Amino acid sequence: MSHKKKDRKSKTPEKKEIRSRIIGCFNDNPSKAFNYKELSKKLQIEVLSARQLIPGILEKLVTLGILEEIYTGKYRLKSKVGYITGIIQLNNRGEGTVASEDIKEDVYISPSNLHHALHGDKAKIFLFARRNKNNVEGEVVEIIERAKTNFVGIVEISKNFAFMVADSRNMPYDIFIPLSKLNGASDGQKVIAQITEWTANAKNPFGEIIEVLGNAGEHETETHAILAEFDLPYRYPEDAERFAETIPEKISEEEICKRRDFREIPTFTIDPQDAKDFDDALSLKKLPGGNWEVGVHIADVTHYVHTDDILDKEALNRATSIYLADRVVPMLPEKLSNHICSLRPHEEKLCFSAVFEINDNTEVIKEWFGKTIINSDRRFTYEEAQEIIETGNGELSDEILTLNRLARIMRDRRFKNGAISFERTEVKFQLNEDGKPTGIYIKENKESNQLIEEFMLLANKQVAEKIGKVDRGRQARTFVYRVHDVPDPEKMKVFSKFIKRFGYTINLGSGIETSKSINSLLDNVQGKNEQDLIETLAIRSMAKAVYTTKNIGHYGLGFPYYTHFTSPIRRYPDMMVHRLLEKYLANGKSVNESRYEAMCKHSSEMEQLAEKAERASIKYKQVEFMLDKTGISFAGIISGVTEWGLYVEIIENKIEGMIPIRELEGDFFVLDEQNYRLVGKFTRKKYQLGDKLDIEVVKCNLPRRQLDFRIYSDKSVNPSGKKWNRPIKY
Repeated sequence: MSHKKKDRKSKTPEKKEIRSRIIGCFNDNPSKAFNYKELSKKLQIEVLSARQLIPGILEKLVTLGILEEIYTGKYRLKSKVGYITGIIQLNNRGEGTVASEDIKEDVYISPSNLHHALHGDKAKIFLFARRNKNNVEGEVVEIIERAKTNFVGIVEISKNFAFMVADSRNMPYDIFIPLSKLNGASDGQKVIAQITEWTANAKNPFGEIIEVLGNAGEHETETHAILAEFDLPYRYPEDAERFAETIPEKISEEEICKRRDFREIPTFTIDPQDAKDFDDALSLKKLPGGNWEVGVHIADVTHYVHTDDILDKEALNRATSIYLADRVVPMLPEKLSNHICSLRPHEEKLCFSAVFEINDNTEVIKEWFGKTIINSDRRFTYEEAQEIIETGNGELSDEILTLNRLARIMRDRRFKNGAISFERTEVKFQLNEDGKPTGIYIKENKESNQLIEEFMLLANKQVAEKIGKVDRGRQARTFVYRVHDVPDPEKMKVFSKFIKRFGYTINLGSGIETSKSINSLLDNVQGKNEQDLIETLAIRSMAKAVYTTKNIGHYGLGFPYYTHFTSPIRRYPDMMVHRLLEKYLANGKSVNESRYEAMCKHSSEMEQLAEKAERASIKYKQVEFMLDKTGISFAGIISGVTEWGLYVEIIENKIEGMIPIRELEGDFFVLDEQNYRLVGKFTRKKYQLGDKLDIEVVKCNLPRRQLDFRIYSDKSVNPSGKKWNRPIKY
C-alpha cells in the first residue's frame, strides 16, 4: 500500500513544473486561448490534485502580466506592446516581417499567422509576449489596405483548372484560375492576374486573367511584365495621345513678345547619346564688366500642359518617366516629350529660365527667373563635350571650356561646404536589333556630366531659395522641396564601427565635419578591393531623398534650400515647381499645403517604384547576357550576406548572383549580421562582405531574373575554354 502511494506521488507533477509547462504551452501557441479543462487535456495532467492547481496558476500569471483573461475562464498569452500597424514584407518562403513606428524592432510573422496578408499590405498586428530575447513575433489581425491585387506571372493550365505562378519572389502563393476566367490565355504565357476572392480556409487565392502580355521570354513581353509587376503603365491612354496631337507646335508672335529673347545668344544642350527628351540647355554671354551671364533654360512644359487637363492628370498619376535598360517610358506623350517641349537644335522653343550674372569666382551677383524663348545652336552628346574639354577644340569650345572652368569652382566649393561625393557606377548595355544584350559597359561620370550637373544644381538651389527664404515682412509660402535628412546616428555608428576593420575612420561630430570625413573616406577607398562595399554601406547609412512641402534642407548636397526645377519633361514635381514659381513671381497667394504635400508623397512613392522597375530591367538584361555562360568562372566580390546565402558581384561586369548557403561546403554556416558575414560553426571559416571570391555560373533563371553561382572548382573553364588554374584569394 505504501509502495502504491509513493508511486502515485512520483507521477504527480509539482506546482512549479505545472506552471512551467503552462507557460510553455502558451508560448508554443501564442495566438490561441485555453481554459482550465483544455490546458489539463493538452498537458496530459490527469491527477486531480494537480489539475486543481491550474486555476490558481492561471490567475497568478495574469497578475504577473504574462497572460490575459480574454473572457471568463479563457486565457491567452499577453502582448507586451498590444497592437501595432505596419507594412508587411514577405520573403520567398512565405515568412513575414513588419517594420513599424510603434516598435523599434522588426516583428516576425510566421506563414500560419499572416492570414492572407501579402507583401506591401498595411496591416494591424497583434504582438505576442517575447519568447526569447532575439525576436518579437506577431499575428495579422486585420488587413487595413492591400498594396496590390494584380500580379504578373506565367499561367499553367491543366485539364480541370489553372494556376498563375507569380514572377515576384515576394509573392509565395500561386493564384488559382478557373478555366472560365482565363480570358484567352494559353499555357506558359505571361499574364496579369487579379485576385478576386480568398476565403478564410483556402491556402491559395482565386483570381482571373485580366491581360495577356504575350509569350514568356519574348523581349516585349518581359519588358511589359516588369512594368506591370510594379503597377507601372507601359502604354499611353489613347484619349491622352489624341489630346496631345491637338496641341499646336507653332509659337505665336504674341507669345514671343511676352518673353525674354535668348535666340541670338550661344546656347546648347549636352545629353546622353540615346536621349530624345532634351529638357535643359545652357547659354553663355560675356558681360561688359567682365562677369558672365549664364542662362539655365528649362523646357516650359506647363505652357502646354495645364492644371487638371487630361495630360496633367496622367502626368501626375505617373509622376516620373521610367528609364529601363532598353527604353524610356515617358511621363508625357512623345508628341510633347520628344518634339514640342524637347529643346532640339535649330528650333525655337519656349523655356522657363534661371539666368545668373556670376563673376569668375562663381559668386551670384544677380539672378532673374522668367519665361524665355531660345534656339539651341548645337546638340552635344556627353562624349562630344568631353572631347572638347580634353582637347580644347571644337564647335562652341570657348563657351564649353568657360562653363567647365566655372563648374569646377562651384563643385570644389560645394564639397568644401559639406556636400557628399556619391558617384555610383552605372551599368549600360549594348543591344542588338532584337533588344538582346551583346555587351556591357560601365558609364563614366566625366567633366562633361559634371558641367551640366553643377549648373542644374545652381538653378535648383537658387529657385528654392527665391521662394523658401522668408525675408522680413513676407510670410512663408507653400513650395515643393527636394529634401535629404541627416543620417540616422545609430546607422552611422554601425557603419563607423565596421569600416574600422579596414583601417578607416569617420568623424561622427557635426554635420559638415561628418560629411567631409565621408568624402575623405570615399576618396581613400578608390581602386581598393573594399571600394564597392564601403560605398554601398555608406549609401545605406543615409536617408532617402524625397519631395515635400516641409523644408529641412538637403544633407547630401549641403544645401539649406533645394528643389527640382530642371526636368519637367520627366518629373512631375518640376512641373509643380514651375507653376508655383510663376504664381509667386506674379505675387500670387500661397497654395493649399495639404494638397501639395499629398502630390509630393505620391511623387516620392512613384519615383521609388520606377527605380525598382529600372533595377529589375537591368537585372533581366544581366541574366539574359549570362545565358550562354553557365559553367564559366569569373572573379567576384561578396556584395551581400544573408541567412540564406552570399550575393557575389562579378568584378568585370558588375553582374550579381547568389551562392545558396547549402552550396557552402565543409561546415554549417550561420549569419553574423552585425559584421556582414557568414561564419562556419565548427571551422570558424568566414565569408565576409567585400571578400574576393572566384565563382562559376551554375544556373540562369530568366523569368525570375536570378543567377545561381557556386564557388569555383578546378572543373570550371574560363571564357577562352581553358581550365582556370589561378588560386582563390579570400
